[in-house]
Amino acid sequence: MATGKKVAGGGIAAALVLAVPLIASWEGKRNDPYIDIAGIPTVCYGETRVAMKRYSDQQCRDMLEKAVKDFAEPVARCTPAIADRPYQLAAAASLAYNIGITAYCGSTADKRFDQRNFAGGCAGLKLWDKARVSGKLQTVRGLVNRRADEYRMCMTGLT
Repeated sequence: MATGKKVAGGGIAAALVLAVPLIASWEGKRNDPYIDIAGIPTVCYGETRVAMKRYSDQQCRDMLEKAVKDFAEPVARCTPAIADRPYQLAAAASLAYNIGITAYCGSTADKRFDQRNFAGGCAGLKLWDKARVSGKLQTVRGLVNRRADEYRMCMTGLT
């Protein structure tokens, strides 16, 4: 997963500017805890790694910004080919925020980006359109739409 290589700060900073609103638009915000479609306790902008309690709007926003950085940095280390490519890094960070760092770093998208096949890496994002719902893995329209949005961002500057 992480290679220990230094991550360029400028790529991360630019990716965060892109990724935070992208993720916020797909996660939505709920100040009170809820159970998501996969049965996971969640709060604010899809956060699962914090205490499940009520948060203010500002706390949710601060939490999102920190969480996106917490995902973008390991994605950039895992996939150094996109560390200085803000659109690709933002899209990959959005995917990792949704599926986890470990899943992202073993993904087809990661492998293709590592091969400097950037368009192929972007297409690999769209493979993650399923969730386990009531014990069954199924395609979820919201994930299809989210991946299409991530793909559009990812392809920026490539065509």
